[in-house]
Amino acid sequence: LENKVMAYSILTINPGSTSTKVALFHDMEQVKTLKLSHSAEEIARFASVADQLEWRLEIILDALKADGIELKSLDAVIGRGGLMRPIEGGVYRVGETMMADLKAPKRQHASNLGALIARRIADAAGVEAYIADPVVVDELQDMARVSGLKECPRRSIFHALNQKAIARRYAKEVGRPYEDLNLVVVHMGGGISVSAHCKGRVIDTNNALDGDGPIAPERAGTLPAGDLVDLCFSGKYEKGEIKKLLAGKGGLVDHVNCNNVQELNEVRAAGGDKEARFMLDTMSYSIAKFIGEMAVVLKGQVDAILLTGGIAWNDCVNDIIVDYCKFLAPIKIYPGENELESLAENALRVLKGETTAKEY
Repeated sequence: LENKVMAYSILTINPGSTSTKVALFHDMEQVKTLKLSHSAEEIARFASVADQLEWRLEIILDALKADGIELKSLDAVIGRGGLMRPIEGGVYRVGETMMADLKAPKRQHASNLGALIARRIADAAGVEAYIADPVVVDELQDMARVSGLKECPRRSIFHALNQKAIARRYAKEVGRPYEDLNLVVVHMGGGISVSAHCKGRVIDTNNALDGDGPIAPERAGTLPAGDLVDLCFSGKYEKGEIKKLLAGKGGLVDHVNCNNVQELNEVRAAGGDKEARFMLDTMSYSIAKFIGEMAVVLKGQVDAILLTGGIAWNDCVNDIIVDYCKFLAPIKIYPGENELESLAENALRVLKGETTAKEY
């Protein structure tokens, strides 16, 4: 009981396109979880993501009040980081410069609200607001930034929050600092990112937001360049439709009209749908190829390959990846998105003095 009293109280906030996930942690114990759903009709009322701030904030505050969560009991608030300018990995204090960038972002995404909501709640609670490891974490080595066209540089946009948290979790399990390890970490969700973690820095990765990399449930993955050019000028598609084919309507959605791996495996493939089985196997094969690429980036010196994300619950995918990649390094599987837990862990590291929050 004494430990419970002494535990830090951390509120975590993860805004998504159709929901806002909020959780209260006492240290790393998740004691309250709220999933606040938003209908497409409600979202459509707003011209931009930033315009949703007051509305989403009010919904969260009402839910916290209804659940008996006192703001003054909080020690920190941490939100999911958005599409800001590229930054190093780590925990960042939410300040004026960050908020200004997120209110007028170059790209719209619900995660842009994470820091803004966290700051408002933290101000009301009289504590500090943070973000950690947003998707724009950029620690690429210089060669990884270059493509074959000067006008098309490679960009670091990946599932940094969960990848970094899982990498630190593995490091803790083996009793070594994350900064001493070489890891290939794979986040498998609607988009898939495969990254080379070299001594605590992600020196190469694919742009999972734009659909680069492996075939994924909703991402086309890296495509034959000439055929893509022909498609763009075929007259069949507007620019926005092509972008949607790359990220949103590509991958499994395009081939088998489904983005749910479990459904494809346990219902369609199990019922004799050969195309569903073939595409699941093909997606797994393409993930394995990119793992091999990142192992080369690490010059073959790979301490472990870590598989995470929602798809990692599915052995039909994991087993094929393991079969192709087990010769490279030991493989460990950490299923789930783990975003709220990852946020809480980062805030706790700051509160305990294990790391220092950076300025944006």
